[in-house]
Amino acid sequence: MTIRTIYLAGGCYWGVEKYAASIPGVLETEVGFANGRLAAPAYVQVKKGDTGHAETVRIAYDADVISLRTLLRLFFRIIDPTSFEKQGEDEGNQYRTGVYWCDPADEGTVRDELAALQARYDAPLAVEALPLRSFWPAEEYHQKYLDKNPTGYCHVPWDMIDWVKTADLSEI
Repeated sequence: MTIRTIYLAGGCYWGVEKYAASIPGVLETEVGFANGRLAAPAYVQVKKGDTGHAETVRIAYDADVISLRTLLRLFFRIIDPTSFEKQGEDEGNQYRTGVYWCDPADEGTVRDELAALQARYDAPLAVEALPLRSFWPAEEYHQKYLDKNPTGYCHVPWDMIDWVKTADLSEI
């Protein structure tokens, strides 16, 4: 088993976490706040939109089962990559989209996949692609939120969450 980690921001982290946790090969997910200016922020601080943090999901995955390339392609299916600081009903700096890596070797894959994605759009992409500077886990009640609250808000379509559980990753 080769365990790798990537951080994905795609609007409200509840739906992104539920979707990512459903992907074969994903071992662990955790929601939190990435690349902001404040150490250990609380959700009430981040939701004001002035801390610079993005609602983000830490994803640990088995690279022997799923590649970073495939994981990114799956992620791009659930976001509007041209939408600036808005996904679904959520709007503001904390809801921006982004891909944040820890391993510098991942940068090339991220940039290649974003270039391939850009080729499918006329509008410029609004997806940040940066090294991870910081990540602070959100409060416990946000972790696995949609498992605890199955009727909770989710901008990720439930049919996509169901689909990804059995998706043929070799076709992505």
